Amino acid sequence: MSRTTVLMADDHTMLMDGLVPLVRQEFDIVGVASDGRAMLEMARQRRPHVIVSDISMPLLNGLDAARIILKELAATRLLFMTMHSDLPLAAEAFRVGASGYILKLCGADEFIKAIHCVAKGATYITPLLAGDLVSTLLAGKAPEATRETPLTLRQREVLQLLAEGKTMKEVATLLKISTRTAESHKYEIMRQLGAQTTADLIRYAVRMKLVC
Repeated sequence: MSRTTVLMADDHTMLMDGLVPLVRQEFDIVGVASDGRAMLEMARQRRPHVIVSDISMPLLNGLDAARIILKELAATRLLFMTMHSDLPLAAEAFRVGASGYILKLCGADEFIKAIHCVAKGATYITPLLAGDLVSTLLAGKAPEATRETPLTLRQREVLQLLAEGKTMKEVATLLKISTRTAESHKYEIMRQLGAQTTADLIRYAVRMKLVC
């Protein structure tokens, strides 16, 4: 019986250096990506059983990468491993199709258990958040989504790259569109958000956790 294949994505090199040997003990690693776009391309090429991904990553954040991947690769399961412990973000992760959500401060046993769990088709949420989530739901409340404005996926891609300091030409190259189209996206984003400056866009991107 073949082992579960895993693609790992995180821009923290030291963390990956420690986790990769641990994961290799029980799974076959088919790739390690350091940004969301690299993860997207590796997923398309290698079609892993499970993707372990951070949420805050350069070039394309984990949530938006997941939206694309899970639409294209229905059989792939996605486990988010993040430092973000807020319930709205965890709730959004599951809304986009994630199968699991754990925190980076979890132990090695929980990490491996979570991968096994989602690989089998089940859902996993770290006990550190599960209690709060259940309490919230029992109180008749639903965690609010972190997206306040209905920007399209392409608009969020442009916004993240601009917030990371990319020029319009660099944005266009990364998204494989014309510079004029990239500029049109920027102006439309500013209109929708009521932003006056690029600094306004950056503040919004940080608030929405598109960038750290």
